[in-house]
Parts: sequence; structure tokens; C-alpha cells
Amino acid sequence: MNHASLLDEPTTGLDPQARRSLWELVKNIRARGATVIITTHYMDEAEYSARSVVPIIDAGNIIELNSPDQLIDKLLATGFERPKEVKRANLEDVFIHLTGHSLRED
Repeated sequence: MNHASLLDEPTTGLDPQARRSLWELVKNIRARGATVIITTHYMDEAEYSARSVVPIIDAGNIIELNSPDQLIDKLLATGFERPKEVKRANLEDVFIHLTGHSLRED
């Protein structure tokens, strides 16, 4: 039996360690066959977490509905290029590295 869970903005206010732990939990829940529906304003989370369809909503209207890869490919097909080179790490990675890779009890 497939179960579904709805998480509304689950990472709002979480520090980077807790955020990554939550995504690991979501991954484990999915691995057991459950469907997880997530709402977020963080596009990096939508790109990472979506396995099928992402609706892009503006002012309450769905303006695009597709998979993350197809949405990105469609944008790139217009000739879009990101103006700044993206590094292979970000400040979240620095924080995790400097403070530890798992949640602390204290």
C-alpha cells in the first residue's frame, strides 16, 4: 500500500544540518514506497527533491508544469546562461563541514 505525506515548507527556519537530515529522512520515506508532496519557496529544494512534476505558481496561477530537468532544459534552449560561475560547494557545505555532519544533541 502506498502512503502519501504532505510537507508544507518543512525546512523553513532549519539550520543546514537539520535541513540535510530532513532531506535524508524524506529520501528514506520514499525508498519505502511512500509518496511525499512538498511545498517550498526554495528553488534548490524543489530541484533536488522533485522526482516527477513541479508546478511553477505565480499569483495563484500555474504558469508551468513539468519535471525539474525538463524545466531547466527548456530554459537552456532559449539561450539562457547563468551570469556567475557556480562553485562546486556553497556556504551550506562550509557550515556542515565546520560544524559536523550530523545533528548534535546539545
